[in-house]
Amino acid sequence: MTTKQTEKSEPYEDRNAFLESTLIEEYLRAKGYSMEDFKKLPVDVAEQLMKEASQYASLKLEEVEARAHFIKDLHDDASSLEK
Repeated sequence: MTTKQTEKSEPYEDRNAFLESTLIEEYLRAKGYSMEDFKKLPVDVAEQLMKEASQYASLKLEEVEARAHFIKDLHDDASSLEK
C-alpha cells in the first residue's frame, strides 16, 4: 500500500491504493489466479498479466472518480436550487 508524506512529515495512506490493489486481485481471480498462483508464474506471463490487471484497475478507478464528480455536481446543482 502506498503512503505519502504531508508537510509535517506525517505519513498518510493513499486512499486509492487499497481500492487499486483490490481491483487488481479481482482481475486476477477473474482470470483464474490467486496472488499465490500469480507469484509462481513465469516472469513474462506475470508481467503481461499484471499489465492487464493494472489497466483494468486504472479504468475502474477512473470510472469511480467520474461517478463521484457527477454526484458532486448533482449535489451542487441541487443546493443552488435551495437558495
